[in-house]
Amino acid sequence: MTDSENTKCGHACKNSCAMLNEALRKETASVRFYEGVFDQCHSPEIRNFLGDLIDERRGNILRIIQKLNEIHARSQSIDGMIASFTS
Repeated sequence: MTDSENTKCGHACKNSCAMLNEALRKETASVRFYEGVFDQCHSPEIRNFLGDLIDERRGNILRIIQKLNEIHARSQSIDGMIASFTS
């Protein structure tokens, strides 16, 4: 069974999304891996390539965090609307 089969989205994205949190975890782990390889590498060509990969992954991390923040804000807005009808 693959990791994607083990991680199921419950489609109940209240305040956060399990799938995006898992993606964030994996992207962060990949950055740590590439940074470790980068630190051990002595070839300028490979170091430049790894540096580009690290920058791309960090960009992905920022995008995932932004999306999680959007989901959280939307959830809070919906909770506020629901609360105004039930009060």
